[in-house]
Amino acid sequence: MTFDVFGDFEERGYLRNVVGTKDLAEVKLLEYSAFLSEVGKAVAALSRRNPLTYVDILTTHATLFGSVYPWAGKDRWETAPQANISRGGYDRMFAFPKDIRRAADYALRQGNDRAFMRAKPREVLGSLAHAHPFLDGNGRTIMTVHTVLVHRAGLSVAWHETDKAAFLTALTKEVHLPGDGYLDAYLAPFLREPRPLEREVEGLRALTTLGSATAAG
Repeated sequence: MTFDVFGDFEERGYLRNVVGTKDLAEVKLLEYSAFLSEVGKAVAALSRRNPLTYVDILTTHATLFGSVYPWAGKDRWETAPQANISRGGYDRMFAFPKDIRRAADYALRQGNDRAFMRAKPREVLGSLAHAHPFLDGNGRTIMTVHTVLVHRAGLSVAWHETDKAAFLTALTKEVHLPGDGYLDAYLAPFLREPRPLEREVEGLRALTTLGSATAAG
């Protein structure tokens, strides 16, 4: 089933991407190239902001994917308020459009508290993932924001050592059943001492595609 929340896939391609392609593989390559090019700039901008706010999440998405999507930096409440997002058959896993900002603000209150962040970095990641602000590009946007919050808390995550499928399974369970510890259990062995932000950017660039979602309702 084509992800076509705007109703103009045939005329304007997947989510109105700037080249108008309907080939999802081609769009993902555009996203990947944009991310590689802009993630350093996004991390640098976030490092100058304290505390991080919802506007910083929007700005990060615009920085990372503005060359791919004309709506980059706008959340689902603005771009597709009628569409809910589902994954794996769960249509209540992510925040409804009207609740996105509230969900993200909750996650940021946790993440900006350095003591909380150091104790429960996995819970913060799950809370950010639940907000799911954008039609696409959520994974890399959230990981970029989370990386800066983790760094401020005096930690890093060895993402290059994680397994994509296992991580996504744990993340899906965490978002579906928050607080049950699925993500904590998976990521605990990969927590490390902090590294310079330049090294964190290298780690983000090494991330593989973080999965996709579909619209429901």
